[in-house]
Amino acid sequence: MIVLYEDKYKEAVIQLILHVQNVEAGVGIRVEEQPDILDIKSNYLHTGGNFWVALNDKQEVVGCIGLQKKTNEIGILKKFFVYKHYRGKEFGIGKNLYASLLLFVQKHGFSKIILDTPSQATRSHNFYKKAGFKQVTKKDLTVQYDYPDRNSLLFELDLSSKQLHN
Repeated sequence: MIVLYEDKYKEAVIQLILHVQNVEAGVGIRVEEQPDILDIKSNYLHTGGNFWVALNDKQEVVGCIGLQKKTNEIGILKKFFVYKHYRGKEFGIGKNLYASLLLFVQKHGFSKIILDTPSQATRSHNFYKKAGFKQVTKKDLTVQYDYPDRNSLLFELDLSSKQLHN
């Protein structure tokens, strides 16, 4: 089940993000390098973006995805994580989280989504490419934003000129 973020999920979301980044992917990102997850309401919800949480049948957090509003038309996809044991078509959690984000950006008139992802996260690269994202360079970004750079790849999705894939 996909639900909107509430503070009662805060610790479980932080645990999910740090586990996937550092245990599963070995990226080595500390919570201090991503202060947005310490106050999701201020960094996502109160600025015109949103944050969604995936829950299993025991109401435990198993996935998340966030959208930060950078300008009236540009959003930054962030914190798209699903625990390893909940990934894949049989669960559909990643697809459903992403679909929630797409509905939001369409409803609120975003024309572009950008994101960063560590270079070794090849599974996510494939997901983004299949969804229509194109890899770009840092100098090609429409807007600049801070992220914990781990040899990151940058992707951009132009929503104004193409069909969305999900």
